[in-house]
Amino acid sequence: MSDKELAELRKRKMMELQRQLIESQIRAQQEEQARLEFERQKEAILRRILTSEARSRLANLKIVKPELVEQVELQLIQLAQAGRLPTPITDDQLKAILKRIASSKREPRIIFK
Repeated sequence: MSDKELAELRKRKMMELQRQLIESQIRAQQEEQARLEFERQKEAILRRILTSEARSRLANLKIVKPELVEQVELQLIQLAQAGRLPTPITDDQLKAILKRIASSKREPRIIFK
């Protein structure tokens, strides 16, 4: 293989790698935009179905238990969209919901003898 052919092969390989990099960046941007749109829609729905105090409680709880809050938010949205949830949900109602969820999850205990 001549130097010219080798240089051409390297050039093509470099161009292919650049194309793949650009495509992956575009995909990442599209995924981020879709995620942001989903979050925007979720927040809009939560504004309609929760009082400001309940939203504040969820925001505070999200700092400590983000997975739990994500699960609760999605369940509340699904129930509200199905018409099975009285809206708006007050802070006291949200506390009761969170208490029921917390009591249904059993935390493992380590007992030392």
